[in-house]
Amino acid sequence: MENFVEELKTSLHKGFIDKESNKYGRYSPKFLVNDQKRNETVLTSIREELDHCTTFLFSVAFITESGLATLKSHLLDLKKKGVSGRILTSTFLNFNQPKVFKELIKITNVDVRLAEVEGFHSKGYIFERDDSYSLIVGSSNLTAQALKVNHEWNVKLTSHENGEIVQHFRDQFEDIWEESRPLSDSWIREYEEKYTPMTFSKAEKVIELPSNYSHNPMEDALKIKPNKMQSTALKQIEDVRSKGFDKGLVISSTGTGKTYLSAFDVRRFAPKRMLFIVHREQILNQAKADFQRVLGGLERDFGTLTGSSKQTDARYLFATIQTISKQETLHSFDPEEFDYILIDEVHKAGATSYLNVINYFNPRFLMGMTATPERTDDFNIYELFDYNIAYEIRLQEALEEDMLCPFHYFGVTDIEYSGELVDDAAILSNLVTEERVNHIIDKIDYYGFSGDQVRGLMFCSRKEEAIRLSYALNERGLRTAALTGDHTQEERARQVLKLENGTLDYILTVDIFNEGIDIPSINQVVMLRQTESSIIFIQQLGRGLRKHSTKDFVTIIDFIGNYKNNYLIPIALSGDKSQNKDNIRRRTVETSYIKGISTVNFEEIAKKQIFKSINSSNLTSMKILKEAYIELKNRIGRVPDLFDFINNHSIDPLVIADKFKNHYQFLIKMKEEIPHLTVYENSVLTMLTNEVLNGKRKHELILLKLLLQYGELKHGHFINHLKEAGCSVDEDTLESMRRIFDLSFFTQTDKEKYGGQPIITLNDHQYRFNDLLKHRLKSNPYFKHLVKDVITSGLEKSRNYHCNEPLTLYEKYSRKDACRLLNWKNDESSTMYGYKPKHSTCPIFVTYHKNEEVESSVDYGDEFISPATLKWYTRSNRSLKSEEVQKIINADERAMDIHIFIKKDDDEGSNFYYLGQATPDKETVEQDRMLDKKGKEIPVVHMNMIMEQPVDHKLYQYLVTS
Repeated sequence: MENFVEELKTSLHKGFIDKESNKYGRYSPKFLVNDQKRNETVLTSIREELDHCTTFLFSVAFITESGLATLKSHLLDLKKKGVSGRILTSTFLNFNQPKVFKELIKITNVDVRLAEVEGFHSKGYIFERDDSYSLIVGSSNLTAQALKVNHEWNVKLTSHENGEIVQHFRDQFEDIWEESRPLSDSWIREYEEKYTPMTFSKAEKVIELPSNYSHNPMEDALKIKPNKMQSTALKQIEDVRSKGFDKGLVISSTGTGKTYLSAFDVRRFAPKRMLFIVHREQILNQAKADFQRVLGGLERDFGTLTGSSKQTDARYLFATIQTISKQETLHSFDPEEFDYILIDEVHKAGATSYLNVINYFNPRFLMGMTATPERTDDFNIYELFDYNIAYEIRLQEALEEDMLCPFHYFGVTDIEYSGELVDDAAILSNLVTEERVNHIIDKIDYYGFSGDQVRGLMFCSRKEEAIRLSYALNERGLRTAALTGDHTQEERARQVLKLENGTLDYILTVDIFNEGIDIPSINQVVMLRQTESSIIFIQQLGRGLRKHSTKDFVTIIDFIGNYKNNYLIPIALSGDKSQNKDNIRRRTVETSYIKGISTVNFEEIAKKQIFKSINSSNLTSMKILKEAYIELKNRIGRVPDLFDFINNHSIDPLVIADKFKNHYQFLIKMKEEIPHLTVYENSVLTMLTNEVLNGKRKHELILLKLLLQYGELKHGHFINHLKEAGCSVDEDTLESMRRIFDLSFFTQTDKEKYGGQPIITLNDHQYRFNDLLKHRLKSNPYFKHLVKDVITSGLEKSRNYHCNEPLTLYEKYSRKDACRLLNWKNDESSTMYGYKPKHSTCPIFVTYHKNEEVESSVDYGDEFISPATLKWYTRSNRSLKSEEVQKIINADERAMDIHIFIKKDDDEGSNFYYLGQATPDKETVEQDRMLDKKGKEIPVVHMNMIMEQPVDHKLYQYLVTS
C-alpha cells in the first residue's frame, strides 16, 4: 500500500508538475489516442485495464455491435475468472439500435442499465483493483471506430481508492445507476416496437459495386471512377506495358475489386477484342455485368462462351475455361483474335486446359488475377507472367485502405471429451455429439453477426460431419444445408440463392467454397476444422470480406482444438512468414497488426492451444524452409539473396544463419548450382553472418560497406560517417568494434571457425581488409556478392536498433550480444549464466517460465510483482556477504549499470528481451534458503529490481502469461 501511494505521488508529479522529472512512475496520467503509425489505440488501454481489474464500470452513451465485439472474448475470459462489471448507456438520439441491446444481454457477467436522464452523453470507463482505480475519460464511446480509428482524445488517470476525483465519478455513476432502468428482454421488445433510426444521415457506406446508372450506358460508364487502390494499380499496370512487357500479374485480396480493376484497365487499353476467362460459370455473368457498367456500349458487344451459350462474335467475350479449352472451340479462333486476355483465379493456370489456351493465343497483353499465387503443386505462376507483378495488395494493406469489410476474428475453444480437447484424430461421432452441437450454438450466438439476419458459412473437417451437423442444427431450429463436392453446380447455386434471400441461415461445407464463390452478404464464417494451410485459412476467412449494405462487419468464429497446426493461425492472420517462433507467439498475444476497426481475439484456453502448437512444431524443418525458398525463388525468378527474403517478407535471414551458418551453405542444401567458395571465404562469410547480419550494432556494417567501396578508409573519415548516421563514436564502442574484426573478442573455437586471422586491421589510422581477404574479394565476384548481401541485409535489420545507444528497449539479445554491445573485451557468455558484474555493467538474464526438468538449485523464483518491479534471485550458494551480491546491492554507489534481459521460456532459444536498466531496492534485499538437488538447504539472496521504465503492457502480458 505504502509503495503504491509513493509511486502514485511520483507519477502525478511527473504528469502534472514536472515532465522533466527523472523519476518514472507507472501511474503517470496518459493521453490516449488512436495512432496507427505508432500502433496505439484506445482499445488497447481498455483491454489492458480489463486484464487487471476486479470489477469495472462503463458509462457510455453510444454502443455499436462492432464496438461491443472488440471486447466480447475479454469479457468472457473475465466471466471465467469471476470478474463482472456494469454498463450504463442510453437511448440518446436513438443512436443505439435494438440489436446492440440484444447483444449486451447475452453477456451475463455485465449488468446493463438505461439512463433516463435527458441528454445522457457521457464517455467514461472506471476499472477497480484491490486498492486503486483507473479512469479513462474523454471522447470515445463504445464503438469500434472510436476505440480504434477515429481522432479521439482521452486521458487515463490512476487514483487511490480514497481519491476525490474518482469518488466524484463513482458517485455520479451510482446516482444515475439508481435512477436507471435495468436492461431486460421485455424492455428490448418495447424499444424495438417504437424505435426509429436516428434522423441525421449515417456515414456513407462504401460498397464495392456501383448501383445507380443513367439511361446512357456510355455516359454512365465514364462516371464510374477507380478507387484509390485501383488508381495505383492502373498506373503500375501501365508502367509494366510501357517497359515493353506483354504480361502482368495482379495479386489482390478477395473482395478488393479485381474485376473492376481489370475493367478499368480494359477501358484504358481499348482493345479491338477482349477475352475474359473464368473457371466457373456462376461468376462469369457477374464479371460480364461489371464490365458492362464500366465500359458501357451496346448489349451485343458483351457475350458469353459456355456449354450453353456461344456468343463468339462479341467484342468482349466472357468464357469458361472448360468450354474454350476444348480443341474444336479453341481452334475456331485465330491465335491473334484477342489483343487483351484476362484470366481470373490465375493460380489455377498450371492445369493443362489453361496452358493450352495461353499457349494458343498471342494477345498484345495478358493479365492474370489472383488472391493466392502460392501453389502447392510446384507450378510457377510467376514464371508464366515473366515475373512481372504489376500490382500486389494483401490482406493487411487492404484492411488499412478500408477496401474490405472489417472483421472480428474470435479464436474460441472447442469442446472437451473426458478432459481432452477435440484433436486431429477425433472420430466423427465426437464431432456431432449433443454437447458439441450445444457448444457450437452457444458460441455462434454469443459472438453474433452484423445485420438483421445471419447469413453464415460453416467449414467442416469432412463431408459426413457437414451432413450430420447440418441435420443436428436443423433439429435445434436453425435452417442449414450441407453442400459437398458431391452436389451439382445447380444445387450449389440454389442453396446460395436461399442463403442470400434469407430463407437459409447457414451453408455447411468442407472446402468447395474456399474460392470461386461470391456471396457478399455473408456476415458470419465459422471454422470447425483444423487449419491445414495459411492459404486455405485466408481463402475461407475471405468469404466474408466483401462489403455489403446489409452488414458493418463480418464475424469469424474459429473453433480451436488440440491441433498440431494451430501455429498457422497467427501466421495466416499476420502474414508473418519469418519462421521465427517468438514472432509468431507475439502475433498471438499482440494483435495490433490488424488495421482499421478489425480485431483479432483469442479466448484464453484457445491461446494456450496455439502456444502449445508453436512449442511442439519445427518451423525450421528442411521441408518448411525448402517450401518457403521455392516459393520465393518462383516469385523473383532467380536464386534469392538474403535481402530478397527480407524484401519479400519471407524467412528471417537469421533463421537461415542459425541453422546453416551462412547463405552459401543454405544454397548448397537447397541443391543450387552456385560458384565455389574457398574454406577461408566460407569462414569469413560465416563470421559476418553470425556476428553482424543481425544489425544490432550499425558500426561494423558501416565500416564493411565503406571498405568494400573504397578498399581502405581513414579513421577520421569513418568517424564522420558514423556521426552522419547518428551513431555513437566513443572510444569504448570503437575499440569493441575493432576487437570484433581482429577476432580478439572471440573464444579460441570461434576464432578458428572465423578463419583464424584479423578480418580488418587498423594501422596508421587506416582501416584495411587483410591481404588474403582483399585478394579473395577481387578474385571471386560471387564471394563479394555474398558479403555485400550480408551487409545490405544487416543495414536493413539495423533500422530496428538505436545507433547511439548500446541496447534498444524491447529488442532481443543473447548473452554474447550483451558482452559485445556493453563493450566487454571478451565473449564471456559461456560463464555468464544468470548474470555477471563486470566493466561497470551487470547484465541479468532471466528465463521467466522455467522448464519442469530444471534442477531445484537453479529454479529461482524470479517474478514480476508489477510492470515496474521484478523480484529477482541471485545464484544459489550466495549470501549477503558474497562479493558479487554486494556489487549488485550497491550498484548506484559503484556506478554500475544493471541491465535486465528476460525471455518467456527456453523454447525461445538463446535470445532475451531487453527491458532496460534497473536499480535494486535495498529495503527488499533478503537472504533466503532453497533446496539443492539432494534436498539440502543452501543460501540465496533475493531483492526487488525497480525498472527504469515499467515494461510495455503488451510485452509484459506476453512474458508473464504461462
